[in-house]
Amino acid sequence: MPVEATSMAPSTVTMDWITRLIAIDTTSRDSNLPLIHLVADQVRALGVEPVLVPDADGTKANLLATFPSADGSTQGGIVLSGHTDVVPVDGQNWSSDPFVPEVREGRLYGRGACDMKSFIGVVMAKLPQIVAEPLREPVHLALSYDEEVGCVGAISLVDEITRRDLRPRACVVGEPTSMRVVRGHKSLTLIRVTFHGVAAHSSLTPRGVNAIEYAALLVRFVRSVADDFRLQGPFDEHYDVPFTTATVNEIAGGIAVNTVPAECALSFEFRAVGALDVDATVERFRAEARRIEAAMQQENPAARVEVGIGASAPGLETPEGAEVIDLVAGWGGTPTLEKVAYGTEAGLFDRAGIPTVVCGPGAIAQAHAPDEFVTLEQIARCERLVAELLAHLRA
Repeated sequence: MPVEATSMAPSTVTMDWITRLIAIDTTSRDSNLPLIHLVADQVRALGVEPVLVPDADGTKANLLATFPSADGSTQGGIVLSGHTDVVPVDGQNWSSDPFVPEVREGRLYGRGACDMKSFIGVVMAKLPQIVAEPLREPVHLALSYDEEVGCVGAISLVDEITRRDLRPRACVVGEPTSMRVVRGHKSLTLIRVTFHGVAAHSSLTPRGVNAIEYAALLVRFVRSVADDFRLQGPFDEHYDVPFTTATVNEIAGGIAVNTVPAECALSFEFRAVGALDVDATVERFRAEARRIEAAMQQENPAARVEVGIGASAPGLETPEGAEVIDLVAGWGGTPTLEKVAYGTEAGLFDRAGIPTVVCGPGAIAQAHAPDEFVTLEQIARCERLVAELLAHLRA
């Protein structure tokens, strides 16, 4: 039977958990271990031993906790997934301390309130019920690190799910969608390029190789590719921006106004619709970098260009009519044909063969912004969705 909503306000226990999570500064440049240890302690107190998957230097970790079905099975079931890191607040003008959550006029303010500690807080508040219920299928809690810098941590998290042969039949990634059931998003590829020229006094320019000038050629090329995408596609009208985008977002070079710059580094990204061949597009950019390098070396053989992938996250393309869409819609998510331009970790779960959708409280427009907030009504809707999920899994 459906769980009846009795209020548009979230429960006290949920608000307590969200408040505790926001109060822990998990900006991506810092460790997330204080939050992970808080969650791990709660999971252990409920009789389940979590698996921590650390990063290379041990300063961050993913968490995976499986709450088995009534017969003890850990295979199948539903993954509830969220990332623990948040973006910086540097240079932003907040009306209140971003790590001291405040409720004002039906909204909860704080860094991560929307993206995405409210979803995690809702799940944490429901864990005692998850443990108490006789479940037909297990529930898996999956928390990652470093989503905000390119979905870095979730790679090993999903690998751990695969290594343990858990084989979940569905995954909900609780990014802010205003509780819409989102079945698709673009892939993300971040490319970093460093131009190594030759320094010289600016009065003797023929003796140098100007790294900035050659970097500018690649900047123009990225823009020309972006224009091709905009005019020629491929297109997917389910997106608000229905084509692949490409943009140079960082550039740095030069040491003085009277010195031919020997170094210039830039970063650009492209966010691709599903029909675009990502590997072929990366090679297109690499080929242009090689062409520019050859031109530089005609001036001086010592010049060179380095190209590296800074981050890469696959897109999500869950087919219309997939069971996971119907499941989450049945639990209270709002069905939609729309896809979103921003990236999530959902594509990693999907690539591992786990049918996945994105559905969580809050609007993406509030994410990363000063005075980030989520409405209490959205949190309450998320509570009801998890309650319906448990009703669905009840043996």
